[in-house]
Amino acid sequence: LQTMSENEDEWLALKPQEPSPSQCCGSGCKPCIYDVYEKELAQWERAKAKQDKSFLVEKKEQSNNSELNPDTFTAFSISSVEQLTEDTYQYKFELPANSSLQLSLGQHIVLRGVVNGLEIQRAYTPISPGNAEGYFEVLMKCYEAGLMSQYIKTWKKGDTVFWRGPFGGFPYRPNKHGELLMLASGTGLAPMLPILQSITEDEEDETFVTLVGCFRTFDKIYLKPLLQDLARYWNIRIFYVLSQEASLEKLPWSYRENTYTGHLDEDLMRTIINSCRRKPFVLICGSSAFNEDMSRYLKAAGIEENSCFVF
Repeated sequence: LQTMSENEDEWLALKPQEPSPSQCCGSGCKPCIYDVYEKELAQWERAKAKQDKSFLVEKKEQSNNSELNPDTFTAFSISSVEQLTEDTYQYKFELPANSSLQLSLGQHIVLRGVVNGLEIQRAYTPISPGNAEGYFEVLMKCYEAGLMSQYIKTWKKGDTVFWRGPFGGFPYRPNKHGELLMLASGTGLAPMLPILQSITEDEEDETFVTLVGCFRTFDKIYLKPLLQDLARYWNIRIFYVLSQEASLEKLPWSYRENTYTGHLDEDLMRTIINSCRRKPFVLICGSSAFNEDMSRYLKAAGIEENSCFVF
């Protein structure tokens, strides 16, 4: 017969682990990884009280019907992996033949990863159009010490990963704003792309857009061909701010006119705002430090808080 302590140890081994703050994506998802933990803990406590492990069976809710759902994780298969820069990848995921994620603009989805037995969740914004059929694409940057990055780096074509969502998003309506000023740092470009594509695909939408992409070097600019295509539209302008390029001399001619070296600071922000054709509504996406800096510079340039949206 099992001793009491052996039984206790067995139950403790099954107890769900409380998430650490680094495992939460911080995007205000419902349910959050903490909500999921509370639910699993209650389930574990019920099972332990009844001394019946079968209560734990439904522990991991997930589905394989390829329908995205905010409450449960759904399995999606990776159909291609493309390396864009030394630390950034574009992943394509399969959807059943004619289905699409049906995301509204700039919405994000949450990825679940397991690293060293720890469950982590991170939010990513698909860069494919929300109505793309049969697939969706996500831009991901891998960080040296990032927990989720360790998991993502192991991915290859044919692997299955779990997503839930959608969450958030920017309630965009055609022609609501005279001009959108998009300030994006690195992979902060992701939520801007579906909005840009919806504007260029809608002949009735006459919104002007000024996109400012902040990257370290010219080589680190993602998706150059797509951005070059978008910049050909009459109502789209794209500027680049490269913090670690000393001069523009090494850049192709077509980039020199609309590229700045250094950082996007208060002076450059004023210059860009003054060059906008109408008073802009501003979309911001980057690290929390970038978002705070941009909000401060915009305020100094006279752009009110209710004319900004931070992803």
